Amino acid sequence: MADFSWKSPRACGVLMHISSLPSEQGIGSFGRGADLFLKFLRESGMKYWQICPLSPTGYGDSPYQSFSAFAGNPYFIDFEELFNCGIIAESDFSLLKALPQSRADYGKIYDTIPEILRRAAQNENAESLFETEIPLEKFLSENAFWLDDYAEFCALKKRFGGLPWSKWDKPFKFRQKYALTKDDEAEIRAVKFAQWVFFGQYAKFKAKAARSGVEIIGDIPIFLASDSADVWTRPELFELDQNLDQIRMAGVGPDYFSPTGQLWGNPLYDWRNSHPKILEFWKLRLKKAFELYDVLRLDHFRAFADYWAVPSGSADASTGKWESGPGEKFFEEIRKAFPREKFIAEDLGLLSEDAVKLADDIKIPTMAVLQFAFSSDASNPYLPHNQKRALVCYTGTHDNDTALSWYKNADPREQDFFRTYLAASGESPNWTLIQAAMICPADTAILPMQDILGLGGEARMNTPGRADGNWQWRALFGEIENARSFAPHLKRLCEISGRLCRESPADAAEK
Repeated sequence: MADFSWKSPRACGVLMHISSLPSEQGIGSFGRGADLFLKFLRESGMKYWQICPLSPTGYGDSPYQSFSAFAGNPYFIDFEELFNCGIIAESDFSLLKALPQSRADYGKIYDTIPEILRRAAQNENAESLFETEIPLEKFLSENAFWLDDYAEFCALKKRFGGLPWSKWDKPFKFRQKYALTKDDEAEIRAVKFAQWVFFGQYAKFKAKAARSGVEIIGDIPIFLASDSADVWTRPELFELDQNLDQIRMAGVGPDYFSPTGQLWGNPLYDWRNSHPKILEFWKLRLKKAFELYDVLRLDHFRAFADYWAVPSGSADASTGKWESGPGEKFFEEIRKAFPREKFIAEDLGLLSEDAVKLADDIKIPTMAVLQFAFSSDASNPYLPHNQKRALVCYTGTHDNDTALSWYKNADPREQDFFRTYLAASGESPNWTLIQAAMICPADTAILPMQDILGLGGEARMNTPGRADGNWQWRALFGEIENARSFAPHLKRLCEISGRLCRESPADAAEK
């Protein structure tokens, strides 16, 4: 039987996606904002930095709807470094500095960053100017198994004016014989160049985190976007008809987040006919993911036990039905391939007995969100007295409102339960929830940065079921600097709750 339990000293961390970091380029990057945030984590005694998927954003600007399961988001490249080393011109960097700083304007970013990267890829000296431990040719060779297809996908998508691959001309849609143009070849080179820079910078970022004693918790969506290089090149893994159109779509039934459920639209895996091939594909995904992350959160874990299948063409998710997922046998094979790696199961929403049993059987750490704890009675599984140790406790996630806004909009009975249970006045619900997370039994506590900063609903990251207006929140440099004033208090909370991170290599070096 697969055993995904992992022992770790009690610890704490912060949820802050890279896109939310401060920068001078319209969206967060691996540059100065990341360095400043690492300093804040270190000063606060934190062990973990949790982020959302690093893959390129697709529909709705969501990192959970990506054009690739393997690629990195080139928006996160630190263009200040490229400017300082002479790869991009001052005029290009000025275009980035003119982008909004207080939020991510994806429309303007889309019109700006790809063009700058195309010009950067044409710089004949770029390979010698960019400092990385991974030479370009070596990177291209080691990543050819996904990068060749992804770069071609991006080039053809550009040729067809951004249309999804399912609407391309037949030879391209079905990957039959076709010719690439000079423009296609130039775009392929630019895409590969951007990925080389992304992974080179991420390697340096990851090394800085390790020196600070910080581990990165990453996130991997279970489903792939229909408009992705992966579905285009591996249609046999999914429930597609002879015309490569989806037969059924992924989503979830009615739950806490939506009374009609959530219609995600992702193609479903064809577990019945392609299980071995799907398993091999997942091994490739996980191998790549663990090159980036120390701990990996499996998004929508329930779908490995049973998943919501919605007929194609449905207006919402209410017409779906539950189907059995791959279950424990899948995880037995995964554990053989990854015997020591650390996983977390995202198990929120309506859970079936099969999903709960699967998590228990494979002993994988699951999640508890304190915002969900006060809506019923003493039996609520998310209340601290019902939590177990092999758990990750959150005040909220990227799908939740901020703590301040949650409390403000909560039912009066829920507010009263919250105040009475936690002996709180309700004046600072964010800090009340933070303290509750710190002292709860769960081995790991994760705090969204918005709750540490005490922000309202304007800083909410994502509202499930809404296609636009998400993923835009960003912190300014001044806000991160101001947050450092909270670091002594957070460190003290870590200390008294047994979560204080051990001395980092950087701390030891300073002594």
